[in-house]
Amino acid sequence: MTGGSVVHRHEVEPEGGGSGGDPRVALLVSLNFPDMTEHVADLVRRFTRTATTTLRDLGAGYELYDTSDVAALPDPASVTGFDGLLLLGGGDIDPELYGHHGEVPNSYGVDRRADEYSIAAIRAAEQAGRPVFGICRGSQLINVAHGGTIVPDIEDYRLHRGGPGKPMFLDEKVTIVEGTRVAAMAGERRVTVRSGHHQAVAEPGEGLVVAALADDGVIEAVEHPERWVVGVQWHPEDPDGSAEHRIRLFSAFLAACRDHRAPR
Repeated sequence: MTGGSVVHRHEVEPEGGGSGGDPRVALLVSLNFPDMTEHVADLVRRFTRTATTTLRDLGAGYELYDTSDVAALPDPASVTGFDGLLLLGGGDIDPELYGHHGEVPNSYGVDRRADEYSIAAIRAAEQAGRPVFGICRGSQLINVAHGGTIVPDIEDYRLHRGGPGKPMFLDEKVTIVEGTRVAAMAGERRVTVRSGHHQAVAEPGEGLVVAALADDGVIEAVEHPERWVVGVQWHPEDPDGSAEHRIRLFSAFLAACRDHRAPR
């Protein structure tokens, strides 16, 4: 399934795992998606561990759902037993799920079963009134779950990822739409974020609105105005990014989880 590199759970979780803590979060991430190189595996380790450690440091508990091993997971509706749903980055979504038929340049890591599981989990969490926070791939999955579309490949990628022979992730300036939930989370209208993506939301899905834009007009965040559903295209869990920004976003998500607790 992978290119020889394997990510193990113990490499992405703090000591003691995610037991205990409040609120309790279902955390979806594919630790081992197709075509994974050692470089990408290292990114998965670093980014996922930063996310899990941030949750622990902020007092939350979590259960890690490895969506690259769907056969070992419970029914996706089980996420409704948690206080919120967090979806991290990873490989591309199967283009057929958003109506694209044909070649996708620079495509990698497509895993249809992981996509379908994650989309079902998003819909179940929303129906149960749980907050949903998606990062990069997670944001795109939220959009597809709402019937939206994805830009298969951003041709002029210079603002969004590094070029050949350069680091994949770079600093990018995004503009937050005033009056949105993302604006309240970020605390400022212009934010420097960490980006490394070749896809993005194209047409927002039903009920979603644009919450942030790149300088070239690419959609960088979406949200639901009435439900606590937020997706950001950038990576607050990149350890090379701003810790303050990461804590602001994660803290806002966890505050929403406390406000929408699952029945105990």
